[in-house]
Amino acid sequence: MALTGCTATEPEPGWEVTVYYTAVESFHDGAPVAVTGCPTIECEGGDDPLGSYPEDFVQAVEDEGTGRITSGEHAGDYLNWSYDTGYWLDTEPRNSHGDPLRPFVSAAADPDVLPEGTRLRIADCGDAEDVTAEVCEELQAADWIIEDEFTPGLGGEHHIDVYLGEEDQADFTETDWYTTLVNARIEFP
Repeated sequence: MALTGCTATEPEPGWEVTVYYTAVESFHDGAPVAVTGCPTIECEGGDDPLGSYPEDFVQAVEDEGTGRITSGEHAGDYLNWSYDTGYWLDTEPRNSHGDPLRPFVSAAADPDVLPEGTRLRIADCGDAEDVTAEVCEELQAADWIIEDEFTPGLGGEHHIDVYLGEEDQADFTETDWYTTLVNARIEFP
């Protein structure tokens, strides 16, 4: 799908907007899980021991792509994950190109729909009943840039993810911030 008819004065309707974030170990619990992978970003499919972390933190890292470690010898580092690399330790949360994720700037899309570098704004939060006015206003105020891409096979046309930064409390997925905009309107300035 190519972008057609998209201007700053004519937002394109029908978009699904989901959020992603950096998990923080201290907000998670569960049985410790030993994680293996790469001790640095410059590796694929490694099997070095990277530490043991709460089960739901490890799952959140796999779901969201990154998490900040708050305990043990790797405290302050990030545990990152991607489908083609596995787990690795890093000094910051990364996008699929290896660049740092930027809160309220970085967005992800299918590269065949929205190529890297595409700038966009959320003009209208759409039909989602669970989106609060505060969350909608902050998502609309941001100038998003496609700097990340979906795992192949996920996402699809008219779907973007926007990066919020680090979770700031336990059960973050139960807060107003963990939301999906349905039939949102996107403008491409």
